[in-house]
Amino acid sequence: MSFIKDISLPAVIAGFVTVLVGFTSSAVIVFQAASAIGATPAQVASWMWALGLGMGLTCILLSLRYRVPVVTAWSTPGAAMLITGAAGVSIGEATGAFLVSAAMIALCGFSGWFERMINRIPVSIASGMLAGVLLRFGLDVFAAMKTQFVLAFSMFIIYLIGRRLFPRYAVIATLALGIAIAALKGLLHADGIRLEFAQPVFVIPGLSFAALIGVALPLFVVTMASQNVPGVAVIRASGYATPISPVIGWTGAVNFLLAPFGAYALNLAAITAAICMGREAHDDPKRRYVAAVAAGFFYLLIGVFGATVGAVFAAFPKELVLVIAGLALFGTIGNGLASALGNEREREAALVTFLVTASGVTLFGVGSAFWGLVAGVIAMMTLHAGKR
Repeated sequence: MSFIKDISLPAVIAGFVTVLVGFTSSAVIVFQAASAIGATPAQVASWMWALGLGMGLTCILLSLRYRVPVVTAWSTPGAAMLITGAAGVSIGEATGAFLVSAAMIALCGFSGWFERMINRIPVSIASGMLAGVLLRFGLDVFAAMKTQFVLAFSMFIIYLIGRRLFPRYAVIATLALGIAIAALKGLLHADGIRLEFAQPVFVIPGLSFAALIGVALPLFVVTMASQNVPGVAVIRASGYATPISPVIGWTGAVNFLLAPFGAYALNLAAITAAICMGREAHDDPKRRYVAAVAAGFFYLLIGVFGATVGAVFAAFPKELVLVIAGLALFGTIGNGLASALGNEREREAALVTFLVTASGVTLFGVGSAFWGLVAGVIAMMTLHAGKR
């Protein structure tokens, strides 16, 4: 009954925006990854079914279990790795590699190894990484004005007015105005929307040395370093004491069960999770878990309806998605910067973390969030090692 009392329209909208941003920003990469290992159109649809089901179940069940926003996602860096690194590997061998990677993620979670490592990271460093990850989304609000000035500027103005007059509903009003302007300007592409159900397709797993070394191990490393580490940083920087070990363990376990149907990698979300954990989801941090539950519901819809939901999200113009995502993250970016730079002793190391993360540098297939964390820790050790 407490969940029913905690439901609010801003939280549901935050969940929708979370899925909108996550799907539109990276779905094409997942489609390319499936095609790269020889998936048929039916198997590609099965991938969306399995990923949607996995993200939906983990978001809903873990958020309700711990009463904190737990947002999961597919591994976008992992999909990018598959596009370039799975050449010559059959879909059966790739599926076997997905199972191995998921098993290692579950082991790292349930054993507590991952949480013991992540707990040693200072909050200022984690906050600097969070702000660096999200900076691009804040900048995109104004970059969108170069191509769709009326749409982007109008949304920005109504957001400011909303923050002044009706702060809880500012993002809702902004999204509604954006859709209305896009419709008036003929920017909505709803002609390709048709009701289609996705069907799961089971792939018999195989395994080869090439798939183990070239797919399973890189997928595990990339998912943990580029996705789960920033995901935990977002949780910590947002002030939630989420039990990390079981959360990571269960994402790996669900990933393992759904891997034969196309769930190549599930992990904690970072950017999209920040939307559910920010003030736009609810003024009361204890009620923001509803946004993650709502996101899980929308992910389940993606899984069930597959191509239909994809067409709905694809109907929105790119600029509308960029602006609504950036505005929804304004508060989180500000809080991240304040937390990163608030401790004078750790300020310089946190700034290094922020700058490296925001640079977008990628080394050895691992994204800038991980390297920002590494740079910040090195800076912290260099500046303060041996001091009291």
